[in-house]
Amino acid sequence: MFKKGLRIVMAAVAVAPLLTGAAWAAGQITVIVNDPSNPYWLTEGNVAKATAEKLGYTATVGAHKGDTNTESNLIDTAITNKSVAIILDPANADGSVGAVKKAVAAGIPVFLVNAEINQEGLAKAQLVSNNAQGAAIGAQQWVEAIGDKAKYAELFGAPSDNNAATRSNGYETVLTQYPDLQKVAKEVANWDRTQGHNKMQSMLQAHPDISGVISGNDEMALGAIAALKEAGKLANVKVGGFDGSPDAVAAIKSGELQYTVLQPVAVFSQEAVKQADSFIKTGKTGAKSEKQLFDCLLITKDNVAKYTAPFVLSE
Repeated sequence: MFKKGLRIVMAAVAVAPLLTGAAWAAGQITVIVNDPSNPYWLTEGNVAKATAEKLGYTATVGAHKGDTNTESNLIDTAITNKSVAIILDPANADGSVGAVKKAVAAGIPVFLVNAEINQEGLAKAQLVSNNAQGAAIGAQQWVEAIGDKAKYAELFGAPSDNNAATRSNGYETVLTQYPDLQKVAKEVANWDRTQGHNKMQSMLQAHPDISGVISGNDEMALGAIAALKEAGKLANVKVGGFDGSPDAVAAIKSGELQYTVLQPVAVFSQEAVKQADSFIKTGKTGAKSEKQLFDCLLITKDNVAKYTAPFVLSE
């Protein structure tokens, strides 16, 4: 095996003077994520890059951090670099439409992951978690933890991301079935741990008697947990998360977080690159539709030991 691999490498070296830039491999795939300081988006970028390289492409990962101007500039760079495909986690459901259009006009197929845009027919695929399904199983688990009579607060993600509303609506659908569950506060914390912490502090001041917090993602939930610990109230407040991050899993193990809903980001990030590869080679993604939903998984203290890698729950 080693000698065979060596022959392949030597053959590549022999033609190296004839190849430059993207032509060295099958072409460059540009991956654009939100903010890799969040382990969810870090995993998204790492998996997409590794998959592209395994398939013979070169790959770069950039981050827009929710800013559509930065996103637009990254698309310009991908066009300049003659990328053969773009894997994009869009910054804004409406605001990212223009960036996708620009790439498509340049002849570069775009594959969206994690978040959607509010226009179909531009991207070759939109691969996202089934957020409504995930929110429903999360809310049911949260009710099991808190009971059917309590005052609670909600932490809401970034309003520019359709996932925030989808999850919140999913929570509402379940929780309104319990008339004695009273939502006394709802704050936007933009998927951010620090904002989750600060908003939790404010909600505690206004509503010191809450006994539950349901959060649109893990980062906000972990921020809330920090604020509750500082206030000496965590023992009496049940917190639920969403994403399946390593920090959330650690919090479940320590008993600070009741559950998290795992988004299969490693699965659909890999699948997006595979569909891009298929499209580049055949003109077809191999998928039945542009929009594709991937079901979420519930992680609790009962199955947390099956969490074997970031955002992966083994059978």
